[in-house]
Amino acid sequence: ENFDLQAYWDAVLRQDAQAMETFLAPNAIVNWHCTNESFTAGKLEYPGQWEGEIQRVEPIPGGIAAVVHVYSADRALSFHAVAFVRLTDGKITQLDEYWGDDGPAPQWRQDKNIGGKFGTDPGFRPIFLEMKNS
Repeated sequence: ENFDLQAYWDAVLRQDAQAMETFLAPNAIVNWHCTNESFTAGKLEYPGQWEGEIQRVEPIPGGIAAVVHVYSADRALSFHAVAFVRLTDGKITQLDEYWGDDGPAPQWRQDKNIGGKFGTDPGFRPIFLEMKNS
């Protein structure tokens, strides 16, 4: 389907309700699974100024899946969202989003020395960077 995901996320990050409405079907629903919330997409408002970038997009049956890095304009807050976008006739009918805070690993994993930060292993490269640069 013809859908401009970049333009949609640009409108979301600007908190431009009028522009966002052009991407939404009537009564489009947003589900935020990590906080067990569901609401009508047009009622979405949140404080602050935000920026971000789409890091990965994959086609899925009935829509697209995307990974988006969202951060406050002052870079004090940072999140990654995985969004499953259901489309009908080029309009969003449902968004299922999973948001994660880009904070430090839990203390128990730090204590066990499990994992490391991106870029600390010269052989490690997140797949979205491989796709973005190919």
